[in-house]
Amino acid sequence: MELLKQKIVNEGKALSDTVLKVDRFLNHQIDPQLMQEIGKEFATLFQDAGITKILTLESSGIAPSVMTGLQLDVPVIFARKRKSLTLVENLYSAKVYSFTKQETSEISISSDFITSEDTVLVIDDFLANGQAALGLIDLVKQAGAKIAGVGIVIEKAFQEGGSLIEEQGIRLESLAKIASLSKGNVTFEEEETI
Repeated sequence: MELLKQKIVNEGKALSDTVLKVDRFLNHQIDPQLMQEIGKEFATLFQDAGITKILTLESSGIAPSVMTGLQLDVPVIFARKRKSLTLVENLYSAKVYSFTKQETSEISISSDFITSEDTVLVIDDFLANGQAALGLIDLVKQAGAKIAGVGIVIEKAFQEGGSLIEEQGIRLESLAKIASLSKGNVTFEEEETI
C-alpha cells in the first residue's frame, strides 16, 4: 500500500532499531483519508472470507477497524484493556504483554458480541512481537468463532509476531512490512532504503 508507505517515510520517525513513531497519522492523531483507504484495502483483501465481525484492541486499532467494518458492513468490537463497571461478567479475557509500554494488561470482551456463529477478522495497528494479536486470537477461540485472518497496518517483519501467527495456520495480511529501522532509516521488506 504505497500511500501508507509514503506516510511512514514522510511523517514517521524511527526512534530506535525497534521503535517506529507514527503518531502523526495512526496512533495519536489520525488521518481519516488514510484510514478510509486502509479500510478499503483490508475489505478487498478479506472480501471473500465471510466475515461477520471485526475484533481489535483499544485504542489504536479502532480507526482502521471501523473503516474496514464500514466497507464490509459488519460490526466492530474492541477489546478493553481496563474493565469498566459495565464490563464485569460473561467475559472472554486474555493477558497481553506490551513491549512498548513494558506492562501486561488483561484484555476483555463481552461474550455477547462474538459467538460460535461468527467469522472474525482481527485488525491491529502494529505487529511486532505478536502478543496483542495472539491475545485477540485467543478471545476469538474462547468464543468458538472462526478466525478469518489477521490484518495489520504496519508489521515489523524483523520481529517474531508474523511467524507466531502464521505458525498457527492463520492468514496474515500486513499493509506495510518493515524489514529494518536501522540507523533511523525505514526499509520496507523487499525494497531499498527510502
